[in-house]
Amino acid sequence: MILGITGGMGCGKSTAAAGFERRGFRRLDTDALVRDGVLAMPDVRAALREHFGGAVLHADGTVDRARLAAEVFPDAAALQWLEGLVHPRLYELWREAFAAAPDAAWAVEVPLLFEKGLENWFDFTVCVASSAPQQLARLEQRGLTRALAEQRISKQLPLARKIELADFVLWNDGSAGFLQEQIDRLIESLAVVR
Repeated sequence: MILGITGGMGCGKSTAAAGFERRGFRRLDTDALVRDGVLAMPDVRAALREHFGGAVLHADGTVDRARLAAEVFPDAAALQWLEGLVHPRLYELWREAFAAAPDAAWAVEVPLLFEKGLENWFDFTVCVASSAPQQLARLEQRGLTRALAEQRISKQLPLARKIELADFVLWNDGSAGFLQEQIDRLIESLAVVR
C-alpha cells in the first residue's frame, strides 16, 4: 500500500508521515529526496548554473536552496522550468524505492500531490490540514516571514480544495497525541480495506 500525504505548508505533513513510520510504514520525504538526491546530481547542478547563473550554487558547488527559491517563487516561468528539471528525476527515485520493497507499506510526503496530478501514484491520498492561524504560526516558527509564508502558500492549491480531493483528512490543530490517534484509526480502517 502506498499512501500519498499532502497538505498545506506548515500543516504537519512530516509529523504525520513520522506517525505512519512509527506504525511500520516506510517513509519517503519528497523534499528530502529533492534536496539530498536530485539537487546533488551533477547534471542538475550544471543545468541550474547554466539557467540561473552561479549565484544559485555555493562555493563548494552545492545548491543554495534559499537563493534558488528566491529566483523561482516570484517567477512562474522559472518555477515551471525548475519543476521540469527536477520532477522526472524525483519520480525515478520513487520508482527505485518502490521497486526495492514492493510489498512494503509506504507513506510518501508530496506537497504538490494534487497540483501536479500525482494521485495515480498512490492507493490512497491523505491531506493533513490545520487552521490558517496555526499554519502561519508554524511557518513563522521555522523562520519564514509572514509575507514569504503567504507567498509560498499562494503557489499551492488552496487547502480547502486539497481536503475535498483527498481520500482521508487528518486534522492537526491539536496535540501530537491527537494526530497520532487519527493516524492509528486510519491505519486500522485501511487494514480492513486491504
